[in-house]
Amino acid sequence: MKFHKVEGGITAAQGFLAAGTHCGIKKNKRDLALVFSETPSAAAGVYTQNRVQAAPVIVSREHLVGGLARAILCNSGSANACTGEQGLHDARRMTELAAKALGIAAKEIVVASTGVIGEYLPMEVLEKGIPEIAGQLSRDGGREAAEAIMTTDLALKECAFRLVIGGQSVTVGGMAKGSGMIYPNMATMLAFITTDAAIAPELLAKALRYTVNRSYNLITVDGNTSTNDMAVALANGAAGNQTIITESEDYHRFLALLQRVNTELAQKIVRDGEGATKFIELTVKRAPSYAAGKVMAMGILNSTLVKTAFFGADANWGRILSAMGQTDIEFYPERVDVFLGELQVARAGQGLRFDEARAKEILKNKDIKLTVDLKMGGETVTAWGTDLSHDYVSINASYRS
Repeated sequence: MKFHKVEGGITAAQGFLAAGTHCGIKKNKRDLALVFSETPSAAAGVYTQNRVQAAPVIVSREHLVGGLARAILCNSGSANACTGEQGLHDARRMTELAAKALGIAAKEIVVASTGVIGEYLPMEVLEKGIPEIAGQLSRDGGREAAEAIMTTDLALKECAFRLVIGGQSVTVGGMAKGSGMIYPNMATMLAFITTDAAIAPELLAKALRYTVNRSYNLITVDGNTSTNDMAVALANGAAGNQTIITESEDYHRFLALLQRVNTELAQKIVRDGEGATKFIELTVKRAPSYAAGKVMAMGILNSTLVKTAFFGADANWGRILSAMGQTDIEFYPERVDVFLGELQVARAGQGLRFDEARAKEILKNKDIKLTVDLKMGGETVTAWGTDLSHDYVSINASYRS
C-alpha cells in the first residue's frame, strides 16, 4: 500500500478543527486543547487498564458507549485523578461547558486530563478558558492543540497519512502525548485520532483496539502504567467513501492506514522518553504465539538491568536471556539466538566470540535494533523501548517541584 504522509496532524482529515491555548492551569504554557468535527462522527476509545482510573476516563467511557462523539477536550497540568466525586463533577462540568460553546450535547464530548495526580482541577480558569477556546477553532489549530496536551514531553507528537480507500482519498491524522510512565496497558499517554473515513462505529472500535495493541501497547519507557491513559478515534465520513460496514478489503486498507499513524505516534513517544538516550527496536522472531512474543518482548525491554546495559553500551547479552527467563512464557533457552543489529552475540543459548569493539559501536548509536530468535513458532512481534539514564531519575525525583 502506498501511504502518503501529509501535514496537519489532528486536522489533516477533512471536516476537523482544533485549537490549543493557555487558560491558566500551567504558569505560561498551553494547557487546554479542543478538537471538533463539523459533522457527526463515529467514535471509539481504548483506556488504561490501571485499576485506579481518573475521572475523565470514567466520564469518557460513559460518553462513548453509543459509538458517537464530535469533540475531544483535554487539559494538561492536572490529571483530575484520585479526586473522588468532586473530580467526576468537574470532568462532567468540562463537557457541559464545551457542549454549550459548541452547540452540541455534552455526551458528544470526550474529556481527558493529564498532569499531577491527586489535585483538583482549577475550575475557575476552565470556566473561562473552555468557552474561549471554542471560538479559536480552526483548520490550522492542530499544532497548538498538540502542544497543549504536553506535560514532561520535550517533543511535539503529531502525524497524518493518506491512502485511497474505495476510490476516495482517506486521511488519518493524530496527536499524542507521553514521555514517562510508559508501559501497556496503556501508559501515561494520550492519543487522539481523526479520520474522514466513513466507517461503522463497531468496526472503528475493532480497528482501534487492534492497532493500539500493536502500537501503544508495545512500547515502554519505565514499566509504569498510569491512571489517565486513553486513545480515542473520531471518524466523520467526509472523505465520501462507501461506508465500511464489513471486514472487507476497504476495512483492511483502513486498518493499515490507522496502524501506520498509531505506530508512528507510539514511536515518537518512546523517542521522547524521559531521560532516554537510546531508542531500542526489539524484534522477537519465531514466537509460539503473538501473545507469547509480546510478553517476552516487554519482559526484555522492561528489565532494569537490560536498560542500564544499553545506557552503558555494554553488550551484556546474558541479561537479555535472564529477563526472558523471568517471564511466564515457556521457551527453550538452548534454542535462543541474540543479535545486536547484525552482530550475533549468542547462538543456541550460549555466548559467541564476537567483536566487543563492534558491539560497543552498535550500542553507542541512538537507534539500536535487537533481535531475539526463539525458534518455536511462526509469530514475529516488534516492540519499542528505551535505556534507563541518570536523567530519568532526576526528572521523576522532582516531578511536582
